[in-house]
Amino acid sequence: MSVDLIIEDARWTQAGLQDLADTACAATLAHLGLPEDCEISLLGCDDVRIAVLNADFRDKPVPTNVLSWPSDDLAAEDDGDRPYAPEADFPEMPVELGDIAIAYDTCDREARDQDKPFAQHVTHLLVHGTLHLLGFDHIRPLDAELMEGLEVEILATLGIADPYE
Repeated sequence: MSVDLIIEDARWTQAGLQDLADTACAATLAHLGLPEDCEISLLGCDDVRIAVLNADFRDKPVPTNVLSWPSDDLAAEDDGDRPYAPEADFPEMPVELGDIAIAYDTCDREARDQDKPFAQHVTHLLVHGTLHLLGFDHIRPLDAELMEGLEVEILATLGIADPYE
């Protein structure tokens, strides 16, 4: 598992984003029984940058906590079905899962508002973002149930309580 990190906001360095991402992304792949030869690009930014990305890609010119751009559309056709498994284009190359951006300001504010440790909240959002790269979503009801259930299971393996309680 390789997380290629770009830090635009230095607060992410102090927060240990690389270690949090390595742990969260690897735990997600392991829980799903996926091979470790995967690659994710991660941008640690601030609210200003993520608002621009959110406007450009989702027509929502406001900050958000995390955004994901999967390399491949792995989504299941039927609500509640598991997505397709990622495959390498070339067997000797890692599977490129896609890109994630995470905003420090929003994560910090949400963690404080929800009275959660910052690192645990960020870990949850990185698991969430990685699941999006793997084709999971929460738009349809059964898909949301599946995705949230997996998040809870994965976080439990890391000793993190159910974020939805």
